[in-house]
Amino acid sequence: MKILQVNKLYWPHLGGIETVVRDIAEYLAQTDSIQSDVLVCQEKGQRAADDINGVRVYRAASWGRLLSLPLSFDFFFLFRKLVPQYDIILIHQPFPLASLARFFFAPKKKVAVWYHSDIIRQKFFRLFFYPFLYLDLKAASVIFVSSRRLAENSPLLKKFVDKCQVVPFGVKLAEYEVDNRSRVADLHARYGRFALAAGRLVYYKGFEYLVKAMADTKANLLIVGAGPLEARLRQLIKENNLGDRVFLLTERVESLIPYYQACEFLILPSIARSEAFGLVQIEALTCGKPVINTNLPTGVPEVSLDRETGLTVPVADSRALGEAINELWQNDSLRLEMGLKAKERATQVFDLDQFNQQVKEVLEKML
Repeated sequence: MKILQVNKLYWPHLGGIETVVRDIAEYLAQTDSIQSDVLVCQEKGQRAADDINGVRVYRAASWGRLLSLPLSFDFFFLFRKLVPQYDIILIHQPFPLASLARFFFAPKKKVAVWYHSDIIRQKFFRLFFYPFLYLDLKAASVIFVSSRRLAENSPLLKKFVDKCQVVPFGVKLAEYEVDNRSRVADLHARYGRFALAAGRLVYYKGFEYLVKAMADTKANLLIVGAGPLEARLRQLIKENNLGDRVFLLTERVESLIPYYQACEFLILPSIARSEAFGLVQIEALTCGKPVINTNLPTGVPEVSLDRETGLTVPVADSRALGEAINELWQNDSLRLEMGLKAKERATQVFDLDQFNQQVKEVLEKML
């Protein structure tokens, strides 16, 4: 069986979807019965192809990105050339170029779709792209989603709930058992006790609401990430006199595991349906850390459960967020109890091998 995954970008670009694509590709490539390749775009540059951990990665030439969308005509030429060689194409959505390419060059090809999130802010793309995305979903033999809540609340997915296959994401549990005590000690020496938030500094992550919430707490916060809102966040930190308690780390971090191990708890303050799951949640749970998340109509509150493995607060509510931070920061026994349940939930539900095996079985059934 020959499978081609299609996505915007691939490792070494860091992102939740790119992590999922790589996990699936490398797992399938290890089997004797499956050839697993990937088609993506360059972040910027000429067409290239390379082999990474047994996965053949084709990268179409690109001039860069506009509103997170690769600017690439070459993608269409490469898609048209490659797709006839494969039994199944697995398209990770939202990715408008892939939908257009499938519509024009592979309308009869057996296709699966991984639906990661709705398009929220880019209204032009949404209006233009949704008819093609609708046709993708209609043509798909199966639609992978990370949670039932996403399938039932997405305006577009509601029409295809019967095709949706819920497969929660997973992580390599053993990697989170590694002893990083020296690195953890370094982090404590630099930041003291701290709560952690991690992700791209973009609007839907809700970091502006988080910084404002910190004004009503006595906690320390470390935000790890980079993006267009960096200057705005630094200004908010200054305006609220939080420079001695709220730290922004924008340098590339190779592994967040020591940060999870060092923190008291994780905060995921996302404010829009663009946040469909929040992989950082299961990474923190695996390290035995509670999570504060928001009650989005997506899989976010299904990952860490309110009053079991953490706290869930209303969306875009700095006051409620501050109260939740205070509760976990000040209550050692509650943090410990939720942390134990977090570790147990991660082990039972979010194992990467379990995730990959489910995906493999579904793809095999398609043939």
